Amino acid sequence: MIKTKKIFLEEAELIAAMQQRKKIGADALYEMYSGSLMGIVSRVISDTEIAQDVLQEALVKIWNSIQQYDASKGRLFTWMVNVTRNLAIDKVRSKDFRNHSKNQDLENHVNTIDELRNSVYKPELLGVKDLLEKLKPEQKIIVDMIYFKGYTHVEVADELAIPLGTVKTRLRMGIIELRKYFK
Repeated sequence: MIKTKKIFLEEAELIAAMQQRKKIGADALYEMYSGSLMGIVSRVISDTEIAQDVLQEALVKIWNSIQQYDASKGRLFTWMVNVTRNLAIDKVRSKDFRNHSKNQDLENHVNTIDELRNSVYKPELLGVKDLLEKLKPEQKIIVDMIYFKGYTHVEVADELAIPLGTVKTRLRMGIIELRKYFK
């Protein structure tokens, strides 16, 4: 069994080592804080692989930005938590992350639901997709984008280059039309 050596530096020593770009500073940063910072990222991002990427990005940013740390404004750990949390939030808000989330295969989620509830998901039995064909084309595309593709109202307005109010009106009219089939 290989024993790993635990590295521990006092806060002032760690800051000095990082500012002087010493290897022990990078090692200590990772050893002492990666677990705690991963906890911060995981509260914002549930996907483990993406969370690990954000943690790595945060550690690099902390290492490269250590000159910006001001001890008079707070402890090093507090500063690192803010850097890490902000990166995680930025990632969640990024278009790339939203697209990744939207493009998840529906079958993956349905199987999870099936396992939890022992139910079978068969959209063809519900016929909702078929009912969309009864809508006007301008309503159909908006209902499809929002309810089946996960777009927000603002994203639909941007994508179709139409006013937000028009998106909301067409969506509302489409839903009113669909309700007629469920009475």
